[in-house]
Amino acid sequence: MKHFLSVFLLLISSSVFSADNPVVEMDTSAGKIIIELFPEQSPETVANFLAYVESDGFKKTTFHRVINDFMIQGGGFKESGQRAPSSAPIKNESLNGLSNKRGTIAMARTEEPHSATRQFFINHKDNGFLDANGGKYGYAVFGKVSLGMDVVDKIAVVDTGIADRPLRMVIINSVSLINTEPNKAE
Repeated sequence: MKHFLSVFLLLISSSVFSADNPVVEMDTSAGKIIIELFPEQSPETVANFLAYVESDGFKKTTFHRVINDFMIQGGGFKESGQRAPSSAPIKNESLNGLSNKRGTIAMARTEEPHSATRQFFINHKDNGFLDANGGKYGYAVFGKVSLGMDVVDKIAVVDTGIADRPLRMVIINSVSLINTEPNKAE
């Protein structure tokens, strides 16, 4: 079945994804999420995310904050509950014109605009209030779920407790780059 999914994704990639954008597969305990990244609009953010992907930095991390009808946040804590090691913070690229719409992936950060490291969130609904506004930084969108919003929906409704932590852990088994070369025209 796993081989079939990989072949299926390769066959449809030319019609679903932009020829020049990297695409990753996020394998979670709730199912697979396919995400197209936008390096033209968010070059530093995409490079940062892919550096974690290439080093298996998201392997066995969790979705540690889940708020239904808002977002699911992950990538920052290991299955053990320990904080995952982070690289240096990156420049906030939220002034790129992309909006925090349902299905987009954006960088989580503190109140300091240039504090994002490895944590990301997937918007469960349109969250325009998270966008940059009038030169004020927002939360940098750097990609969009192309396949697997049903999985995002499933994660968004898990039971949560203190600090919006899922009562039953949602694991990110791995994140892998599934297209390494631009698609070729036939």
